[in-house]
Amino acid sequence: MAEIIQRDGTWAFDGSTVRITPGLHRSVPLFRQTYGEVSVPLEAVSGIVFEPERKRGRLRLRLREGADPLLQATGGRLPDAADPYRLTVDSDRSGVAEYVAEEIRHALLLDQIPQEPTRAYLLPGPPVPVSVRSSDGTVSFDGTQVRIDWADTSDRVKRATGPRIIDMSDLVQVEWLPNSGHEDGFLRFVTQETAFSKLPPEKDPYALDLWGSSRRDLLTALVATAVTARLPHPSTRTAVGSGQAAGPRPALTVPPQADHHDVLLRRLRELGELHRSGVLTDEEFALTKAAVLRGF
Repeated sequence: MAEIIQRDGTWAFDGSTVRITPGLHRSVPLFRQTYGEVSVPLEAVSGIVFEPERKRGRLRLRLREGADPLLQATGGRLPDAADPYRLTVDSDRSGVAEYVAEEIRHALLLDQIPQEPTRAYLLPGPPVPVSVRSSDGTVSFDGTQVRIDWADTSDRVKRATGPRIIDMSDLVQVEWLPNSGHEDGFLRFVTQETAFSKLPPEKDPYALDLWGSSRRDLLTALVATAVTARLPHPSTRTAVGSGQAAGPRPALTVPPQADHHDVLLRRLRELGELHRSGVLTDEEFALTKAAVLRGF
């Protein structure tokens, strides 16, 4: 057993699994404490590095592309302090950190763990049900449905549409960007019907606009990960683009032209009804309609 215990957390390696337990100190971010213990099978690991510094160093565990729904959902955008695969190491424990890293490297060589992307998730993601209250509302996931209940501070267009319920069978992917404290983030649930109508997050009834406490809003990554873990693995779908740190992203299936046109008309009818009922002002209606038309 190779083990290192720090205020930041504990890493223990038994030859087949790296068990990562977050520390309980108040300096440990809320996200890591809430995400809890992570058991990483050796076959999910691509490498490990210890980065020594004069006062404190860092252990970083690198996972194979496609192995972890957390990395897939967050796209490598988690702040360093919230990253469960990073451990801050005091300078007087650097020797222990090097030993742990060497033991994991040795096991990777012995077991001949491949470096190529995985074809299935090797980590389970958060258990369900999971529910998080954010600045824009409360998002819940029970394994089959996503539900969004808007906050009193949500845009009135969202509040007018009522709670949003999305079945897993309708979901294509999840898009997540953290609230950095300097720039708003969002959690968007993309369906076949909404894939081409990218409204701004503050107006999109399928998205949470993350503008409040960055510490609290970061917890929306729990829901993003739980949903991502239950969607088809990205290896089963065609990747689009290149150079993305979190691995291939699924391509969106373009609906037939007739279906595409029907979706556009339906969205415009919905906007028209909100405008006629007084929910949308003339300016809001014009801006939202333009955004929908641009998306299509």
